[in-house]
Amino acid sequence: MKKMKRATSVLLASTLILVGFQTSHALIEDDIQAPNVMSQQKIKDFKDHVPIFVQEKQKERFANSDVKNAMAYLNKNKTKHGIDSVEENLKAKNVEKDEIGMTHVRFNQEKNGIPIEGTEVIVHFNDQNEVVSVNGHVSDHSIIDHLNTSPKLSAKKAIELAISSVNAPEELKYEPNSELVIYPFEGDNYLAHKVNVTYLSDDPGNWFVYVDAHNGQIIDKFNALHPIEEYEMKDHKGVGTGVHGEHRKDLYMSRVKPDKEDTLFMLANHIHEGLEGIYTYDYNTGELATNDSASFVDEYHHPAVDAHYNSETVYEYYKEEHDRNSLDDEGMAIISYVNYGTNYNNAFWNGRHMTYGNGDGDFMVPLSAGLDVAAHEMTHGVITNTANLVYREQPGALNEAFADIFGALIDDENWEMGEDIMGPGAIEDGRTALRSLSDPSKFPVNEDYVPYGNGEGMYPSHMDEYYDLPLNLDNGGVHINSSIINHAAYLTAQEIGRDALGQIYYRALTHYLTPYSDFQEARQVIIQSAVDLYGEDSEEALATASGFDQVGIYEE
Repeated sequence: MKKMKRATSVLLASTLILVGFQTSHALIEDDIQAPNVMSQQKIKDFKDHVPIFVQEKQKERFANSDVKNAMAYLNKNKTKHGIDSVEENLKAKNVEKDEIGMTHVRFNQEKNGIPIEGTEVIVHFNDQNEVVSVNGHVSDHSIIDHLNTSPKLSAKKAIELAISSVNAPEELKYEPNSELVIYPFEGDNYLAHKVNVTYLSDDPGNWFVYVDAHNGQIIDKFNALHPIEEYEMKDHKGVGTGVHGEHRKDLYMSRVKPDKEDTLFMLANHIHEGLEGIYTYDYNTGELATNDSASFVDEYHHPAVDAHYNSETVYEYYKEEHDRNSLDDEGMAIISYVNYGTNYNNAFWNGRHMTYGNGDGDFMVPLSAGLDVAAHEMTHGVITNTANLVYREQPGALNEAFADIFGALIDDENWEMGEDIMGPGAIEDGRTALRSLSDPSKFPVNEDYVPYGNGEGMYPSHMDEYYDLPLNLDNGGVHINSSIINHAAYLTAQEIGRDALGQIYYRALTHYLTPYSDFQEARQVIIQSAVDLYGEDSEEALATASGFDQVGIYEE
């Protein structure tokens, strides 16, 4: 018997986004709004973020693969990576040993003990305690040497300003929090309070707001719930019917008795050891999806049945294929909300849970019907807890691409994304899926994006077709340009298969990519991941390189 604790979840207004912090990520680009910031500069104007990628040909062996020896290597090899005053400027974030015996030591860059947003350096040791490579991003310290790191504005005042800037409701169920950071933005660096404000309303938010710690100006902001009632619960296995009429047997739920007379069944799954649980909520009630029997077959329950069943499937994939225990690898609860909004043609990850609209019945049916959609959204959760790719331009396109790629790996019937959520009107018009990894040009982009591409108006398959979009359109092309990376992965999989592709891309995501990684860096570290796993001249490494070559992302 288990007792359900009160838990917090968060609704994000997003298409799956990250910007050095958690933000929402939506499945479709059309609903993305331009961030309300001081201006719309692109990430390419973060000129003080310097990418690092070093491959050691003459490997130095250390006694151990640890923080001390990673520091010793960085101190000795300053000319290769360009980091000065290593002990002063870097702070160890974590040390991870992987399944093939390699150790990855990850550092954050700091100034006077204050972290610099988006800067990470990773030192990679092989199983012989030799440094084989280093990658990441650092900030040019000479640019911030004169930055005053003593805040004039209190965290309390910063929180008040942040709440006001996002028009949050007067009553917040969750206490906003603040962290002091150095924030590079629009070619300058700021001492900022990074404030997280979350709330539930008709327009839910999980906002991260950067408030200047000297004068209180809002530098930048990006958009991002429900207590779980306390019940005594017993595990139970029931059945249900999905959106398309599928019979979902082995639907794991909980049996509860709120009083002596009645028994209720709730979509709360506690069968996995080390996992907090899998919970599916009805947005309309704010409560766990509930029925008076263990047979969830009413039409109203169909979206909840699919969301619950698909969450289990995605969890099992990551656990069985990558030994990953939930989205954070620490057993965090997997929470979904269904029946969100009115005629809402989107789904999103908000930094804490998945949310699925029911569609409008014409362009889309309930979005929880798609296993690839669930896998896409949950992979955004994995990204949040690993590389945390910034949700703008190429880092954001990588964010979307990895979500699509794992969506197609988990829902392995084809290489389409979202084919099970398209409504009759969309299908009649020829829109049989949202995106295609095998043939991106199969589908058109939003007409507003056409002038920024090659004029053909289709999703790109090659860098020659890249869309140079401003930030107010699809956050600089996060959904549109992701199809180039999607296609590279598809081409690689045709040579080595889905399983090897999944291992290579998962390794790159969890051990190599950093928040500001772009397409060129992705090529480097994904190929390096293939080399780690299969060898330098292996079929897998060569196929990975070939996939990038075929889409125009070449070796520099």
